[in-house]
Amino acid sequence: MLDETTRLRLPLVRRLEAIGFRAWPAASAQYDGSWLVRLTPGHGSRRLNSINPLDPHDGSDMAGRLERAARRFRDAGLVPTVRQTPLTPPGLVAHLDATGWTRLSETIVMTADIPPHPASDELGHVPLRDVARFVDARMAIAGDPPESRAALTAVIEAIRAECGLFLFEDVGEGPTAVALAVQDYDLAGLLLVAVRPERRGEGIGRDIVGASLRWARLKGARKAWLAVEAENVPALALYRGLGFTEAYRYLYRTPAGE
Repeated sequence: MLDETTRLRLPLVRRLEAIGFRAWPAASAQYDGSWLVRLTPGHGSRRLNSINPLDPHDGSDMAGRLERAARRFRDAGLVPTVRQTPLTPPGLVAHLDATGWTRLSETIVMTADIPPHPASDELGHVPLRDVARFVDARMAIAGDPPESRAALTAVIEAIRAECGLFLFEDVGEGPTAVALAVQDYDLAGLLLVAVRPERRGEGIGRDIVGASLRWARLKGARKAWLAVEAENVPALALYRGLGFTEAYRYLYRTPAGE
């Protein structure tokens, strides 16, 4: 049984989930009923490699469906992972609890209205068109493993909505911050936001997020969304300072011992 608060926010959750899947497409996406199984071998993102139940009332044959999905993950050399959101059937959550599935990191999905900007004010920062250069910068800043380069490039190139690849650089120092904005109708997602560790706390993160939102607004977006780990206190402070508020949370579940 869903509580009233959860029931009332489900339409927003459904829309943001659908937009999020389009903004960050998996290499393989297959449905088992309303359960979406996403796989992207070669990329470590759990969001790209997860079982996503999308109807809180679709909890039939949970054990069988979990086993089928888990087999696909193991065949791909991956750990079976359920992404538990407000759309996850309560019965499935109880089943995962009863069978010892581990709860991993919690993520907060946040939204904010994108304010209009004075017509006389210019864009300021123009997004890149060079995906390879953006990927190299992201990997250098975030310390991503070299073997993930091809998969990250493929994910970005697979995005069908309009993208803004933002890169801040200092002469002689190289890339200092990156952000990916994906504009989809009136919504814009912010992904891959990262600031060089030694340059954090200087306002660079706020500047590159602001540049991304400005571009998205000019493209027609009126509301922005993003996902941030609940334990990332500095990022939460940054986003809250920009007017973002919590929409919902999700977490990942894996079988005990895997």
